[in-house]
Formats: sequence, structure tokens, C-alpha cells
Amino acid sequence: MANELVGLIGLAVFLVLIALRVPVAIAMISVAVAGYSYIVSPDAALARFGADAFRGASVYSLSVIPFFILMGMVLSQADLGRDVYRSLDRFLWRLRGGLSVATIGASTAFASVSGSSVASASTMARVAVPEMRRYRYDDGYSAASAAAGGTLGALIPPSALLVLYGVLTAEPIGQVLIAGFVPGVMTALLLMGTAHLLARFRPHLAPGKAVRPDLTIRQALKGIWAVPVIFGVCMGGLYAGIFTPTESGVAGAFLALLYSVLARRLDWRGFTSAVGETILICAQIFLLMIAGQMFGFFLAVTRIPMWLGRVVADLGLVPWMVLGIIFLVYFALGAVMDEIAILVIMTPIMYPIIIDLGYSGVWFGVLTIMMLLTGLLTPPVGLISFLVARLTNIPLGTVFRGLVPFWLALCVAILIMIAFPELATWLPDAMR
Repeated sequence: MANELVGLIGLAVFLVLIALRVPVAIAMISVAVAGYSYIVSPDAALARFGADAFRGASVYSLSVIPFFILMGMVLSQADLGRDVYRSLDRFLWRLRGGLSVATIGASTAFASVSGSSVASASTMARVAVPEMRRYRYDDGYSAASAAAGGTLGALIPPSALLVLYGVLTAEPIGQVLIAGFVPGVMTALLLMGTAHLLARFRPHLAPGKAVRPDLTIRQALKGIWAVPVIFGVCMGGLYAGIFTPTESGVAGAFLALLYSVLARRLDWRGFTSAVGETILICAQIFLLMIAGQMFGFFLAVTRIPMWLGRVVADLGLVPWMVLGIIFLVYFALGAVMDEIAILVIMTPIMYPIIIDLGYSGVWFGVLTIMMLLTGLLTPPVGLISFLVARLTNIPLGTVFRGLVPFWLALCVAILIMIAFPELATWLPDAMR
């Protein structure tokens, strides 16, 4: 049997295992070991399994992920997200749909010091949605604002997913992280504009807020100062070449702990909870990373990526059509699989095709994460949608319906990124 056919059968078996609700990492490892056993030998497959498990977990670049995640979890325990939300509400309360716009703005700010979509979305769901309900905002509109804003944690640096992409492709981690800043801000502005326009043209979604927040401008600024300081030290130091990516993560985690302790917002119970959540998330990421490396090697042995590259070249498709097909593939996978699994499975396949087309690998990393953002909101998986629905007790169907305009805004952001790749590349280019 030809190796390419073995690879296609392996992909089909993998999809069947996913449909049977086998954990993604276990499905990838099982297919990789079985397929490599058939092509080479069982002994070689088991030896490869042990080597890949060690090598996959010992990649130095991965050391940045625990620190970024710990930073976000500590600041979540310290209720920094609540402070940022109240501060932005002080300046936006007169704006139609101001609470929704403030929710997305606060999600953006919190994402810049957390690197986690889950931390950002859960914080805003607990803080902002009850406030919007208090002022009779529509439930679907309120929950959608928190969910859409929460996705930005995967795009705005420090992003664990961008780090993982850099590890998978051997692109410079610092450049990949910095590349997400401008697209992240652009996407946030599009989402905030969408929230405002929805409230303006459909007034029943946001009846308005007649009460001015009981914060002075000085108090509002006091509640938000930690965000630019922590972000400036981490990403500014990385951009200036003062820090390596790992040192940037260490600095961020240290500043988060220092802020939380000095502000007397982190007790021992909160600290152990933050560490526990960090360990669980990192364990999931590292297991998927190991499984992805094994699965990627199996696909490389079967020559599936090279075969796909030849097929694309023979079809004679223009580059934007190839990107459109990739987006459709990511969208379809996003409906049945979480974003980390899609990243580790598809990147080894799609990355060589993109490089052969002459695109920047750093730009494609940002575009990949932006495409994955839609999967965080798309049924039936839609991790962030499920999380917000559970935390707010709003029916999942109501959340999904409210998300449609924001999902379309994300698609617009993707089109802009395809049309203007310089949005992602000009900051990394300035680092060289």
C-alpha cells in the first residue's frame, strides 16, 4: 500500500475516533503509532513514541507558556478584569451600547496581560453580563459581547497559541508574539464598532444607562494603570530585545504576583487556585503538543503535506483562493474540535503550502489564530460560547444567535488581514 494512501486512511480513522469522542491527543497518538508501525515496524514506532514524548515536552520555547498562563490566572484572581471594566464604563457610559463596548474593551485590555481566551471570557462573563442585565440589555447581546471579546486573549500578545505556533513552525517566538498586536487591536475595534452599531440600529438590545458610574476620572485611571505597566514591561522588553520570550513571561508573572500581593487581592487560596489552573491548562497544551509532533511526523512519513502541495500547485489556484479553502477547512474543523488541537494538527500540513506560495510564516501565524477565533464561537463546540452560557445561565442558543454579527466582524477582520499582510509584519520587521 502506498504511503500516501496510508496517510489518508490514518486521517479518516482519526476523524472517526474524534466522532466517537476519543480525546484528540489520544486519537492522534493512536493513529501515529499504528500508522508508523505499519509503514516501518512496531519496534520503531514504540521507540519513536518515547523519543517524541521526551523531545516534545523538552522544547525550551515552550517554557514561556506556563509563565504567561500563570500571569493571566493570577490577575484573574486579583479581579483586575473587574477594575478595567469599571474604568472603561466610566468613559463610555453615555455611548449607545456603552456597557457592551466597555466589555469588549476590557476584554482587550485584560487579554494583553493574560494570554488566555478562557481567563478573559470567564472574567467578563462574571463581571459584565450581570451589569448589562441590570440595565435591561438583551441577554443574547450581553453574552455575545463577553464571548466575542474573550476570544481576543488568543490573539493579542502575550498569546499562548501564538507561542505554540512558533514552536510548531520554528518561526521566531518574539516576532510571532509581537505580530499579533496590531491585528488584535484592529479586531477589537471592529468588535467594539459592531457592538455600538447594533445598539444604535436595534435600540431594544441596549435601552441605555441613565446613571453615571460613581467613579472619578482619577479613580478610573487608578483601576487600569496595571495593564499598560505589565504589558509595557513584557512586550516592550521583548520588542526592544531586552528580554527573550521566556524572560518576558517570567517578568509578566512576577509583576502580576507583585501587583496582586501589594494590592492585597491574592491570598494563599487564590494563589493555589491560579497555580492549579495553570498546571491543568499547561498539561493539556503539552499533551497536545506531544501528540501533534507524533502525528505530524507520521504525516511527513506518508508524504501527505508534499502531496497536498503538489495538488495545490497542479490546480493552478491563485493565492487568495488557497487562503479561502484553508479558512473553510479551519471553519469546518472549528465546529467539531478545539482550537489547540486544530493548530497542532493543521499547521504542519498548511505551513509548507503557505511558504511555497511566498507568504510570510509570521503573518500566517497571526492569520491562523484569527481563523481559529471563529471556531471558539461556532456551534456545536464553541468553547467560549459554552463557557459564557454556563457562567451566565443564558441558553446556549440565545448566545449563538447573539454572536452572529460579531462572528461576521471577525470574518471581516480576516479579510482585512489577507488584503493587508503588512498589519502583521511591520512590527516584527522592525525588530530585526
